[in-house]
Amino acid sequence: MPLIKSDYKKTEKICGTIYNMSPDSFNHATVNLNIHQTVSSQLKDSLCLVYLENLNLLFEDDSCLVPDILVLCDRKQITPKGYGGVPRFIVETLSPSTAKRDRGEKKELYRLKGVEEYWIVDPRSKSIEIYYLQDGQYVLQDSLMLEEDKEDEAYNAEKVISLRAFPHVTMRLGELFENTL
Repeated sequence: MPLIKSDYKKTEKICGTIYNMSPDSFNHATVNLNIHQTVSSQLKDSLCLVYLENLNLLFEDDSCLVPDILVLCDRKQITPKGYGGVPRFIVETLSPSTAKRDRGEKKELYRLKGVEEYWIVDPRSKSIEIYYLQDGQYVLQDSLMLEEDKEDEAYNAEKVISLRAFPHVTMRLGELFENTL
């Protein structure tokens, strides 16, 4: 059976400019899956939904982003085109081609929309930046780089991270990067 190459490309529209989203690397996809599984399993019996790279987040300026991980609780804001409400939590996992936008334009759009917690995860350096929205600005709450060597005094793989809006949703720092290369 011949292989068929798909012409489908995932895109985002930021302030009128269309960007192709790069295909996920193994580590990018693994980190997203780890976070998604952990968060969705702990929000299983709630009204909130957890999406993994597959829901358009709509903005008033006609921007349309596709966050890597998105938690929404206002189901009335879901339309056939995507989600128009304010997510409770967003994760962007960096890739070389998107890192600048994830840290710049997208972070700014999430801030303006009122997303109260934004994580930037870097699978290459095994690090995470956690931002909380305070007085309309993102404030860096925590910046962590995984140290897995138990003999190292900076060992932190067991450090527990929780979501601001859902303190019962927790994960260990090591879990975020489990099974990555």
